[in-house]
Amino acid sequence: MPFFSLGCISPYQQKIGQQKIGYSFSFKTDYVHKMRKGEHAAFDSANEVSPIGKALTRLIKLIGGLDTTELRVRVGLALALTLVSKVFIVGAPLILADAVNALGKTNSVGWDFVFLLAIGTWATMRFFGSAAPQLRDTLFQPVSEEAQRRAGVAVFGHVHSLGIRFHQSKRTGAVWRTIERGVRAIDFLTRFVAFNIGPTLIELVMAAAVLWLRYGGFFALIAASTVVIYVIVTLAITEWRLKYRRDMNDADSEATGRAVDSLMNFETVKAFAAEARETERYNQAVRAYARASVQSNATLQGLNAAQGFIQNLGLAVMVAAAGYAISHGTMGAGDIAAVTLVMLNLYGPLNILGFAWREIKQSSIDMEAMYALLDEVPDIADKPNAAPLAVTSGTVEFDRVGFVHDGRHAGLSEVSFAIPSGKTVAIVGPSGSGKSTIVRLLFRFYDPQSGAVRIDGQDLREVTQASVRAAIGLVPQDVVLFNDTLAYNIAYGRPDASPEEIEQAARMARLEGLIAAAPMGLATKVGERGLKLSGGERQRVGIARALLKNPPILVLDEATSSLDSVTEAEVREALEDAAKGRTTLVVAHRLSTVADADEIIVLRDGLVAERGTHTALLAQGGVYAELWEMQARMNAEAA
Repeated sequence: MPFFSLGCISPYQQKIGQQKIGYSFSFKTDYVHKMRKGEHAAFDSANEVSPIGKALTRLIKLIGGLDTTELRVRVGLALALTLVSKVFIVGAPLILADAVNALGKTNSVGWDFVFLLAIGTWATMRFFGSAAPQLRDTLFQPVSEEAQRRAGVAVFGHVHSLGIRFHQSKRTGAVWRTIERGVRAIDFLTRFVAFNIGPTLIELVMAAAVLWLRYGGFFALIAASTVVIYVIVTLAITEWRLKYRRDMNDADSEATGRAVDSLMNFETVKAFAAEARETERYNQAVRAYARASVQSNATLQGLNAAQGFIQNLGLAVMVAAAGYAISHGTMGAGDIAAVTLVMLNLYGPLNILGFAWREIKQSSIDMEAMYALLDEVPDIADKPNAAPLAVTSGTVEFDRVGFVHDGRHAGLSEVSFAIPSGKTVAIVGPSGSGKSTIVRLLFRFYDPQSGAVRIDGQDLREVTQASVRAAIGLVPQDVVLFNDTLAYNIAYGRPDASPEEIEQAARMARLEGLIAAAPMGLATKVGERGLKLSGGERQRVGIARALLKNPPILVLDEATSSLDSVTEAEVREALEDAAKGRTTLVVAHRLSTVADADEIIVLRDGLVAERGTHTALLAQGGVYAELWEMQARMNAEAA
């Protein structure tokens, strides 16, 4: 394919399209985005056409924030190399023209050497003109990677800081795809804005000036007209086809979201023999993406055809004009080669300019979609200058707490109770009564809509979230583990724990048998979400994790529900030992597990229906007694 053919794309451009962006994940970031918006921020309107200026402004701030001397020197050298390469590319054809013209006019001795020297100079200039961008890319790569790392880490950490409401309303796969495309857009924009758009405009001006000064205004007019028509047609068609690209991205996100959602829930898929159904759902999503991709590529080919027609027409007019000038003796034979090379050199940046404009428009959308995640305001946020929680005795108090979830008509209402230091209080009640909501309010995943939750007299809204969660250990009903080692998962709440402390916590949670049977002991990986372990084993890992954290307040949320009766007895003994001296909140469905609690709170429809000890509640003959009798009957029937 000729260099000036339809919309040709360089290997570098192909590499940009195929490149896999990698960056480190960390919760620490020196980038803080403080834009405040409403609950439903621009993430939900990420398909809107984002202004390029806004994306470029953010990009400039990001690059400007790279505060090391090395990175700034790299940016300066990269820009200098870009400009030098443009000078060589524009000037090289003139050297060749002079050499060819002089060759036909002289037969002096030694001219062969001079001609070869001129050809060598021309070839050297072309080499440096093409080699400088390669050196530039090498120098600039660390800058681009650092910019991607900072942005990626910032948005990753910010997404983690968002509340439960956000994560419950978004697909994990779609959110990740947004981050991935946004980071890739940063790489593209930094390279093309800094090293292609500006320098390309400079090259176009230089080429027009050279043609004007060397061959006259008519040749400059041909070049300028070709460029102007090319740009107008490119921008017009690009704006028209942008809708198809957005449709393709929407379909891509939908397919990714369905795939991740289905693979994460593969056990449910298998349990319902729904493999074929899930495959068909994914097939439908991929089919929609394929249709959108075909439409997008068809419009791209139309754009490439229009660009190729304009380029070849401009080249033909330029060569015809040069031939006419040569026939009238106003130009030499070498000059036709010069004007042809100048035009062909222009077409290289023009092809990149057309490609870059299309991608800049899309990258702006992708980048704004990622930054829209940063614009999301956490529904639970620390107050300015909030102090850390100061735990003295670990007393927990719910004072007339009211809370209703979005989309529900009922929730907690005027719930009040206290857990004195070192005591155990159990929360029981039917499903939907508000037990899990109490746990989430204590962890400050939500803030109460009325009343207050306090620890040692401190309203949780007045202290930092991190300090609240550091003071509480949790053993949930469904322990989800990371795809890492047993040791890593046990030490997750206290990563600085020694191997001896990890082993001790594992023994207390009755994990010795699992560790002994595991191929690599504590270094054995547990698989995706810990699915290499049984439900009971996962729960015991969660218990070990809480024990190792050694918090003043312990929350047991159905902590033994997945254990068999023998293991439950062992683990309950360990939990009783762990609860000694701690303030303990137990959420339970099986009432037999909370009979020894210092106080039992019975919830019904978000209200405190009853409270007291196990014996006192049975004597009342109320809700608790009914639940106890029902569970006793079910256990008898099961036996």
